[in-house]
Amino acid sequence: MIYQSGREWAEAQQKRVLLFGMSGLGKTHLSNLLRGAGGWFHYSVDYRIGTRYMGELIADNFKREAMKVPLLRELLMTDSVYIASNITFDNLAPLSTYLGKPGDPAKGGLPFAEYQRRQDQHHQAEVASLLDTVPFVARSQDLYGYQNFVCDSGGSICEVVDPANPDDPVLKALSDNLLMVWIKGSDAHTDELIRRFVRAPKPMYYRPDFLLAQWQAYLAEKGVAETQVDPDDFMRWTYAKALAHRQPLYQAMADNWGLTVTAEQVAQVRDIAAFNAMIAAALDQRAARV
Repeated sequence: MIYQSGREWAEAQQKRVLLFGMSGLGKTHLSNLLRGAGGWFHYSVDYRIGTRYMGELIADNFKREAMKVPLLRELLMTDSVYIASNITFDNLAPLSTYLGKPGDPAKGGLPFAEYQRRQDQHHQAEVASLLDTVPFVARSQDLYGYQNFVCDSGGSICEVVDPANPDDPVLKALSDNLLMVWIKGSDAHTDELIRRFVRAPKPMYYRPDFLLAQWQAYLAEKGVAETQVDPDDFMRWTYAKALAHRQPLYQAMADNWGLTVTAEQVAQVRDIAAFNAMIAAALDQRAARV
């Protein structure tokens, strides 16, 4: 790790950190807090995915739907209207909408093969966006004069890396340049995330082998054809399994490549001083264990 102790972190003139973990546990909260206090550049992996690497795909999907409406079709064909994604750090709905959900087209579902294709596009975009973190560290300093840098990674980072591989190219590039910090949730947090998801299922990214296994198991358990799948029901059915699948991957990332703070600790952070104290304590705790 690029910082070995709490003292080293406290004295560092350039603080660089990457936050990872399940969505909803505080990554963006901390990133916004640091950016808002000044002196920190906020790099959002999901925002980079949805703009640099999947922006055209998202916009084309909007246009494809608009072309089904005669008035909009005419306006598009004459370049009379402009359709684009308005994705922001806090509103990633355009990216989620593009990823979609598999199942019955009458309920907004995608054919499973198309869903897999979009999942693969997201995989490639996420890897590229994670690797872009390193040049953005230099860019934020050279171009804007920021000394400190926070990377707000997506919840699916653990799906596109191999934390058990000491030569994993993404994790090696990231850990060589940033302190990787896992925000670990409790069982109560997991239960609450599941409750939220059941109320409003959202698109997600899954590893291809995990997704295919869940899809086949769902079809067999429900006794339905692919075109009969309720997209939201499949997403609900899969979500808890996905969280359980991700937990050991996050743990391995923290054990092999970084350190751990808890969601409870994160919830108590109200300013930069508290953030720095939390990171320093976690570094010292890790050093004591080693």
